Amino acid sequence: MPSTERKPLLLDFEKPLADLETRIEQIRELAEENNVDVSEQIRQLEARAVQLRSEIFSSLSPSQRLQVARHPRRPSTLDYIQAITDEWMELHGDRGGADDPALVGGVARLAGRPVVMLGHQKGRDTKDNVARNFGMASPGGYRKAMRLMEHANRFGMPILTFIDTPGAWAGIEAEELGQGEAIAYNLREMFRLDVPIICTVIGEGGSGGALGIGVGDRLLMFEHSVYTVASPEACASILWKDAAKAPQAAEALKITAWDLKNLGILDQILTEPLGGAHADPVKAASILKNTLLDNLEELSRLTPQQRRDLRYQKFRNMGVFLEVPA
Repeated sequence: MPSTERKPLLLDFEKPLADLETRIEQIRELAEENNVDVSEQIRQLEARAVQLRSEIFSSLSPSQRLQVARHPRRPSTLDYIQAITDEWMELHGDRGGADDPALVGGVARLAGRPVVMLGHQKGRDTKDNVARNFGMASPGGYRKAMRLMEHANRFGMPILTFIDTPGAWAGIEAEELGQGEAIAYNLREMFRLDVPIICTVIGEGGSGGALGIGVGDRLLMFEHSVYTVASPEACASILWKDAAKAPQAAEALKITAWDLKNLGILDQILTEPLGGAHADPVKAASILKNTLLDNLEELSRLTPQQRRDLRYQKFRNMGVFLEVPA
């Protein structure tokens, strides 16, 4: 009878680690069959596996971090919401005739505190991804998000957004329905909201699709997430007419958490469990919850006007450049 156990999905740079772990398992099975004590050798190999995993994930290139950010088993918005909240009620519809499954949201309690949570939602497999449009939200999704944020502002509930999208849906229908206007409207309106807004990049933050729910008092980011003006593949196709040069584009775009922290765009990097958030989703959720609570506590001490002023200045300070004389 074939095994029903789910095997981990391996990224190319994880193969040496997988080979070592397979070897450990083979030695363990042989030892049990022959009644031989190899516990000391197994301990040494397991220690080597931990060391190798640490070495691999501490020296990932930008393109490799993009692979981790896109991992199909990386926790999604709904995974995190269900893991960190006491209560959760999803709300649907933009009150204009659409309900976009690529962008979800609703009301929740976080450590007993009422909040509004919303974010991009990708699928787990091909069928689910097609239903969720691969996390690429339509204009109705951004209008639904704004409706929920208005609700949060009206009732004094902090807003927590989770960014995980390759970009907004770029189909003809999306353009006909006003994709650019919907995102631009959100950008403007999020600046005027009185309540605390915390935005967290949990996977892939791409282009205006990410910015449509990305204007906040604090921008947080998991260490293996990426945040970029365009996907490396799109950038390579535009600049070099060759998508195969995506790794080169990923280096140039400065898409990693450390790049963005150095540029003053990112406020805080969230450490992931060894091997990425998908390796230990429960621990990743705990890290996210504690970080959100700490930031909420700090932001709640400010007045609405102070928060609006800081939010405005935060974005005004982005994109500073120097002109060097010829």
